[in-house]
Amino acid sequence: MKITVFTSNQPRHMALIDQLSQVANQVFAFQECDTLFPDKLKSSQFNRSEVMSRYIEKMSNAQDRVFGNPRVPTGKNIFSFPMTFGDINHINIQDFPQALDSDFFIVFGASFIKGSLCDFLVEKGALNIHMGVSPFYRGSSCNFWSMYKKDFQYMGATIHKLSKGLDSGPILMTVFPEPELIDPFELTMKSVKSAQNALAAYLSKIYNNPSEQLEARPQDRSKERCYTRAKDFTDEVAKDYLENLPLEEDIVRAMKERNLNLFVNPVICS
Repeated sequence: MKITVFTSNQPRHMALIDQLSQVANQVFAFQECDTLFPDKLKSSQFNRSEVMSRYIEKMSNAQDRVFGNPRVPTGKNIFSFPMTFGDINHINIQDFPQALDSDFFIVFGASFIKGSLCDFLVEKGALNIHMGVSPFYRGSSCNFWSMYKKDFQYMGATIHKLSKGLDSGPILMTVFPEPELIDPFELTMKSVKSAQNALAAYLSKIYNNPSEQLEARPQDRSKERCYTRAKDFTDEVAKDYLENLPLEEDIVRAMKERNLNLFVNPVICS
């Protein structure tokens, strides 16, 4: 099995590459690189205010607890193509012939892909990991917003077909982490790990038995509860969240009472 993945360079992205390398013979990873220390150095995604640095530090610490410290993927079957964040839409995919004929194409944490690369990936049936539960939460930082709004049952991930619209492709499955009493920041990272584990298991299963492939369902936009952009995540919002963190007991209760019938092919995964 060959897999081509478009992702980034944080520990959670490295973990996905490692996870895929365990089920594939070859993994070709296009990585857009940002600072590994966004709480200390300028990041392409967050400003450097005091309150935002505090928020990012908590999220970075949670990421390290779940995925380990920043590292280089170790698999000998991994071939990495690093680039600066934002470069992805300027590369010519034809310059990488070894990555063109993969069995699966995955997108997670890359820039918004458009143009000829998007056309190519859509044609190949690429899958995107959206950290948020579509179509209910779409846009930027979706799991943050579901936690901020105390809409805990919508905290998870969506694996869907890549499309030209943002997080709008047909849904393959909805993945939720196991309910447990842990820090909200760590639970957010656990939802990332759950999505990666579920995806790797699914790809392995359908590669060996294509008849078990799930049918992707179009998103029902009438169910949308929240659509956010990066600019909506302000210092004021981050400060309010840090000062009024949701209670772990409330989160777990909502996750256990979640109505799974609301979601496409729901999976609860460690």
